[in-house]
Amino acid sequence: MRKFLTIGIVAVIALFSIYYAFIYYVPYSDGVRSGELIKISHKGVLIKTWEGEISQGISGAQIFTFSVLDKDKEVINKLQEYQGQYVKVNYAERFRTFSWLGDTRYFITEVKPERSPHFRN
Repeated sequence: MRKFLTIGIVAVIALFSIYYAFIYYVPYSDGVRSGELIKISHKGVLIKTWEGEISQGISGAQIFTFSVLDKDKEVINKLQEYQGQYVKVNYAERFRTFSWLGDTRYFITEVKPERSPHFRN
């Protein structure tokens, strides 16, 4: 009986580990988006995650919502610095996410300031 229980527990842990590795390391898609960075926040009660929004249209008609992993400190610092400015972000989209990683499936990997197309010079 103990042997069966031990094998069952190990199998469940192995399956969860494989599922987690797949979700974490295998992106569904990746790409680039740009717009005005309107929000970056560290939110949550028990588990804090970094979440943000980019307005991609005039008057905020189209909002791109994203998450940032805690380990990406440089990206978080740049997002806080560029708050309210026009930015270009590289992202990876995952099949699913876990609550301790972020609220969305879109995770920002790089951010750069960008010249807004709404201003002419």
